[in-house]
Amino acid sequence: MLPLSPALLDRYMYAARRVSHLAIGSGPAGPQKDTYIRNRETGFRKAGHAPATRQDLPLGSTRGAAIRYYFPLTGEYVISTLLRTGESGTNYPQHRFRLTVQAGIRVLAFTFPRGSARPERTSPSSSGNSREPQPPLDVRIDGRRIDLVSLPDSATRYRVESIAIEGPFGSEGPGDTPSRRRIFSCQPDEPSQEKPCAQQILARLARRAYRRPIEASDLDSLMALYDMGRAEGGFERGIERALRGLLVAPSFLFRIEDEPSDIGPGQPYRIGDFDLASRLSFFLWSSLPDDELLTAAEQGRLQEPAEFVRQVRRMLADRRSWALVENFAGQWLELRNVERAKPDELLFPEFDADLRSAMRRETELFFADVLRRNRSVLDLLDSDRTFLNERLAAHYGLGQVHGPQFRAVRLEDGRRGGLLGQGSILTLTSYPNRTSVVIRGKWVLENLFGMPPPPPPPDIPDLEEATRDGEHLTLRELMAIHSQNPTCASCHVRMDPIGFALENFDAIGRWRERDGEALIDASGELPGGMAFDGPVELRRVLTTDLRGAFVRTVLEKLLTYALGRGLEYYDRPTVRSLARDAERVDYRLADMIVAVTESMPFQMKRSLDR
Repeated sequence: MLPLSPALLDRYMYAARRVSHLAIGSGPAGPQKDTYIRNRETGFRKAGHAPATRQDLPLGSTRGAAIRYYFPLTGEYVISTLLRTGESGTNYPQHRFRLTVQAGIRVLAFTFPRGSARPERTSPSSSGNSREPQPPLDVRIDGRRIDLVSLPDSATRYRVESIAIEGPFGSEGPGDTPSRRRIFSCQPDEPSQEKPCAQQILARLARRAYRRPIEASDLDSLMALYDMGRAEGGFERGIERALRGLLVAPSFLFRIEDEPSDIGPGQPYRIGDFDLASRLSFFLWSSLPDDELLTAAEQGRLQEPAEFVRQVRRMLADRRSWALVENFAGQWLELRNVERAKPDELLFPEFDADLRSAMRRETELFFADVLRRNRSVLDLLDSDRTFLNERLAAHYGLGQVHGPQFRAVRLEDGRRGGLLGQGSILTLTSYPNRTSVVIRGKWVLENLFGMPPPPPPPDIPDLEEATRDGEHLTLRELMAIHSQNPTCASCHVRMDPIGFALENFDAIGRWRERDGEALIDASGELPGGMAFDGPVELRRVLTTDLRGAFVRTVLEKLLTYALGRGLEYYDRPTVRSLARDAERVDYRLADMIVAVTESMPFQMKRSLDR
């Protein structure tokens, strides 16, 4: 149903060339230069390069920058960093390092030690100037310090402004990288061994890439490409050329599920073991099945219920299941939109790339914790536990958290518990300059309870500031005027109370008691008499009166994500059955995911009407 445009095909071809080139380690024709420049919104990110996180910075550091960089060859590289100094930010000292780096992905970190990590304070000078010397610049690769640069004492503050990497110079070859170890399962010692070795390498890679046993025709087409590359530049060039072809093969790019030859039109059937293995791996890992899962499919063991469940739980426990956290939670909770949120710089000058990243990271770690510990999905709504680093804890007004690393934190104050107390959700459901009770209420109804309100009627004016008898109206009063239209009121009566319960959180998730001069009224009542005042009481209503709707919504979102399609009317009995099963296991998230993979829509398919 999805056409492949020429432009998209061209990008696949480009990606295949780049990936195969980097994986083999052919290296650039000459020294290349990449420059990373600080951006307030995104930090040090560069298209085509994996971003680093605050977790990549060493303990006891501040105002740092980290990047993940792929060094294509082992050799010498020149790494330079530009530092902004002074309160006005007008001075830019530059530091350059020339060193040998092994090929592969490396984490470069540039930080300023603080606290006990700083050099001992010197005594005051005779002039009476007792200002503490500036901390040095700490430069590390993969956590290993390569230099500690002393900086002028006259500067008051430093910040990394840009990072440039140039090289390689005097390359020593591709080196021993993880990708080369995975590709070259054999190495020919003489020309007569090259073709058998190439066949062994390509057969193994094709089995993983195509997610099934390979046929003779599969290997023949790859060996034809190998022969072309071998003639151009030797054995490794041949493998690179064949790998490029493998990465654009339809069996790799598309998940092709073959129908049994003896099935009639429009008939249901259980999918094959290899197709089931692919469904599992792309659901839980967003990637290919591993060797253990493929072997289980090859031996027909995925048809055994106990073995199937064992494989699912093994995959959930694997670190690769982080893809389920990042992709499913990013899609369901709209966490990807945190990257596009742009709070007003004048109203919220403290909001930057580090805070944005920390907000998303908190929600991902929180969701992952519920999954890893197989806790109830209701914990997503109401929990006394979250994950914070120093920056985010300070933003929330919480102490006793130090350093850029995230750690589990027990919440003493119930107002922060659960998704609705987290900065990511509160920021993405706000306007750049203020909160929005409508957006927040709509987000809760749509994403958590599967009750999306209908689109607003046409020609509804925007909410504007207004006065009455010379007095400034509060947001609640403005919303009351805005909702006087009976057509609008039918939706606002459900959305607005939820949004008002979250009004103590400002547009970037900080707690407040007042909006300007007005004391915030966080009370509300949903249709049916469900009354509450503030986020704590709202969560009580959501986890009791609306518990069933929330569980059904989670199951619908999981099933939609697992199947890669929207749910239809004939999927409703499955959702109701899954909800009954979830109640029997106390709504534990990992158990619910196992149940989704055991369901009929996940394991079966209907043949095409010919």
